[in-house]
Amino acid sequence: MNRYGMISLSMIGSTLLVAAGFLAIHQGKAEAHCQVPCGIYDDAARIKHLKEDAATVAKAIASITELAGKQDAQAFNQAARWVATKEAHASDIISTVSEYFLTQKVKPVAPGADGYDAYLKKLADHHAVMVAAMKAKQSADPATAAALDKAIDKLATHY
Repeated sequence: MNRYGMISLSMIGSTLLVAAGFLAIHQGKAEAHCQVPCGIYDDAARIKHLKEDAATVAKAIASITELAGKQDAQAFNQAARWVATKEAHASDIISTVSEYFLTQKVKPVAPGADGYDAYLKKLADHHAVMVAAMKAKQSADPATAAALDKAIDKLATHY
């Protein structure tokens, strides 16, 4: 086999390893929605899930704050687990907004066309949720969780 064949097999093997790793990490995890235009949407369920994720972020921040003054190994372990949980749920919010709402539900409107201002408002509200989730990932301040919850409430008015 020539070197190009070996490179090709190596690339295929690497791709399969990455895919297997992705599947192992995401096993049992429900994704926001497929990216096939099937038309089967449940906006209320997605908003409810965003609210649950935001509540988990808030609980994680509260738990991290509670554990912050403790110096034992168990507290460090639990704090690390809460940080990971907070990160995961904030990331899920960002994924749901981008992969479900922005790609499936928000339809572009040309500048100057009827509905353009409403389109920009909708985009801004979606972006606000994503930014609030990012800030909640970066912080252990309960105010970031409250801002995230408020941004989701505002987003929900579109659905």
